[in-house]
This record gives sequence, C-alpha cells and structure tokens, in this order.
Amino acid sequence: MYKVLKRDGSAKRAEFQTVHGTIQTPVFMNVATVAAIKGGVSTEDLERIGTQVVLSNTYHLHLRPGDDVVYRMGGLHKFMSCNKPILTDSGGFQVFSLAKTRRIKEEGVYFHSHIDGHKLFMGPEESMRIQSHLGSTIAMAFDECPSAKAEHEYVQMSVDRTTRWLERCKREMDRLNGLEYTVNRNQLLFGINQGAIFDDIRIEHAKRISDMDLDGYAVGGLAVGETHEEMYHVLETVVPYLPIEKPTYLMGVGTPANILEAVERGVDFFDCVYPSRNGRHGHLYTNRGHINLLNARYELDETPIEEGCQCPACRRYSKAYIRHLLKSGEMLGLRLCVLHNLYFYNHMMEEIRDAIDNGRFQEYKRNKLAGMQEFDSLQNKEYANIDKNWRKG
Repeated sequence: MYKVLKRDGSAKRAEFQTVHGTIQTPVFMNVATVAAIKGGVSTEDLERIGTQVVLSNTYHLHLRPGDDVVYRMGGLHKFMSCNKPILTDSGGFQVFSLAKTRRIKEEGVYFHSHIDGHKLFMGPEESMRIQSHLGSTIAMAFDECPSAKAEHEYVQMSVDRTTRWLERCKREMDRLNGLEYTVNRNQLLFGINQGAIFDDIRIEHAKRISDMDLDGYAVGGLAVGETHEEMYHVLETVVPYLPIEKPTYLMGVGTPANILEAVERGVDFFDCVYPSRNGRHGHLYTNRGHINLLNARYELDETPIEEGCQCPACRRYSKAYIRHLLKSGEMLGLRLCVLHNLYFYNHMMEEIRDAIDNGRFQEYKRNKLAGMQEFDSLQNKEYANIDKNWRKG
C-alpha cells in the first residue's frame, strides 16, 4: 500500500508498505547488480549506511549464478542475507545496451550472453519467471528502451509492443503469484512508461498503462542520450498522467542535481550506479561539490572526505590515507569511497524527506545546489591555476 503523507508543490513525501518492510520515499535504491555492490560492500554495510531498498539485475543473475540456483537457495533475500525490500529490473535495459547482438521480435528478444556468447532468449513470460525465482519485492515489467535519438515511427512501434508485453507480464505475474511454491507470492509489478522524447507517445502510453492498475509506475528510457533539459521536460509532461496514488520511479538517474529536479516533479524512486562507480575511481560527493581524491593536493590532507559526515570512511580516516589506498590498489580504498558515496546519497534522501515534511523543499533544493555549484566552480579555478603554474614551471 502506497500513501502520500505530505506534498510540497509537486514533490511528494510518501510511504510504501511491502511484504519486506515499509519504504519511506523519496528513496534512492542502492544498485547491487549481481546481489552485491562492487567495492567489497556487504549487506550489513548497506544496513549501517541507511539503505532502504536494494536493486539487483535480472539479466546478470539469470546468467550467474542462475535464477534456478537463487530459487533453490530460498530466493534473493535469503541468498544475500537481506531483510530490506529488493527491486529487480526486467532485463529490458540489456535489450538497449546489447543492441549490436539482439533481435527484437513480438515474442521477445534474441541475443547473446556478454560472458561467453551463447544464445539467449527473453520475453515477458521469461522475465517474470526469472524474477519470480529471485523472489524480489518488486519486479519490473519487460520492455524495450528505445534510443532518445530514435525516429518517431520506430518509437511508436516499440512502445505499442512494450504495452502488449506489459499485458503479458501482468498475466504471468498473476499466475506465478498463485503457485504454491513461489518464493514471494506477494511480489509487486511496476510498469514502465516509454516514448523517448516524444510528448504525444509518452502521454498516450502513460494513460494506457495507468488503466492496468499496477502496483507502481516507472519512467524509463531517460539518461540514454537526451539532455538534462529534455529529461526534465519529459518528467513534467508524463508524471501528471501517472496515478498519483501509486509510486513513481525514474529509472537509472542520476546525479544529486538530477534527483533534486526529479523530486520537484513528483518522483519517488531512484537508482543509479554513479555513487558506487564513481567511488571506485576516487570521485566523491560532498555537500560542497564533488572531489577527485586521486589529485595530488590530497596527498597530505589530514581531514576526512567531508567534515561532519557520519559514514564509515569519514568517521575514522583521512583523505591522505584513503588516497594512498587507492593509489596502491588496495581494495579498502575502493570500499571506503563507495561507502561514503552511498551514504551521501542515502543521507541526502533523508534530508529531502525532512524538507518536504517541513514544507521547505524549494529552499533545501536551492541551498543544496548552490553549495555544490559554488564549490565545483572554486575547485575548477584552483585546478586551472595549478595546471597553469605547472606548465610554467
């Protein structure tokens, strides 16, 4: 059950009750692609940094260890020892990202494994069966994610097929949830709105899938080549046509600024690999902007990544030490950086929820963005001066 607790403009503060716990929204879902976050981060770590929801990848888990293995182990929650809600994607994005090896048909998609090249097929029913084996809290419908640069005619054809696939997903999910030996018979299904950057297709698709009375609705096909302005325009256009009494999820987005802009436009759920991927490369988020810990200026820096931060890295270690770990190729460096970034995102979502609760989201957003932009601008100038002096010397 989803309940809106407070509104601040179009920004929503809500809670979503599931069989695996209640989710407070807006929420950022930490991406554990193969049931683990790269960088040596454990399920216990995720609990300690305030993670509410974990996102895992249907396609990758189907290949390794195999959804049948996860099923025999009692489902994904038991397999990875997670007592929080888990969302599994449908494999649909791999249809987009593996474009060079795929063939899309009405029945589904034929493609090749990125691991060993063997032939694979996935359609709506297969995706639902895999996700049912995984036993996730929320399953995503199988869809095609057309390129933001695709022609109107192709996007319309693709979206019509995605709608037909969604109908098949819903029928199969209802069937699977009625079986005695299903891992999670309360598994929820979210549909996905597509349409590239075409307002007419997006709106019509939102209307069609809203009529299906699903458990939640995602906006997909963004952050795949369009500008930020186009992304925000799509959200402003399509979110009003999605059910207000159901959660709204923006897939694969994004930066702190993207999240703030999307919350303002009524989005509840987010996921992105940015915090973990950037952390593994020493790029860290702070309330005053991002820093690159590999820069020489931090070689003797005794301060934490961010003063006052309560993440495991900042509570104990200096920038100089963590930089040393990264430069030495020590896994601990990656782990601490990933934990910091995930903590930053999770804590930012707490701040967003508090701001909406207190009717000051606009003030919070303005101050948050101003602080980060000012720091980034000062750093860029400082780096430019360092580079200029280095070239002179």
